[in-house]
Amino acid sequence: MKLKALVLLPLAASALALTACSSDDGDSSAADTTSCAPTPQNVSGAPSWTVDGVQGKAAFTVTDDAKNAAPAITLTTPFKVDKTQVKTLIAGNGSEVTDATTVSVCYEGVNGTTGQVFDSAYQRGEPAQFPASGVVPGFRQALVGQKVGSTVGVVIPSADGYPDGNPGASINKGDTIVFGLKILEAQG
Repeated sequence: MKLKALVLLPLAASALALTACSSDDGDSSAADTTSCAPTPQNVSGAPSWTVDGVQGKAAFTVTDDAKNAAPAITLTTPFKVDKTQVKTLIAGNGSEVTDATTVSVCYEGVNGTTGQVFDSAYQRGEPAQFPASGVVPGFRQALVGQKVGSTVGVVIPSADGYPDGNPGASINKGDTIVFGLKILEAQG
């Protein structure tokens, strides 16, 4: 199930239509802004960020960021946090994302309880476009204030994600969700 179907407000459809007809403000990074690459096989190197949860541990390792490859997310399950935590793994140099911005993002979402990917633009090979204000609060925190070109890790407790769960995405009430993402473009 796509992130936009999971976390966008109903108004997102109109924003998506506008985004498809417009270009960015010229501040995007030099990376390809039309595709997302899956995590390379055999990821090595030290994690860029490790999070100790109230249960388990999460680690993010940047892979081939220049090709929009997914950061590798490694979890000790069950993984659970009690507050949203965001880390800029690689800082971009484009325009800053605001609540009014519509973004194009490569992302991968992992359920902290099961360790399973529940949604991935990387696996689909193409970024998703949505308004920064139209996603769950924890994902919004990972976007707003970041610059285009940034690669970001975020761990989101149930309260800032899906407090009642999202059965269509195999997310149960109380599940922590984890995202690795790269902001490719911003409009607005």
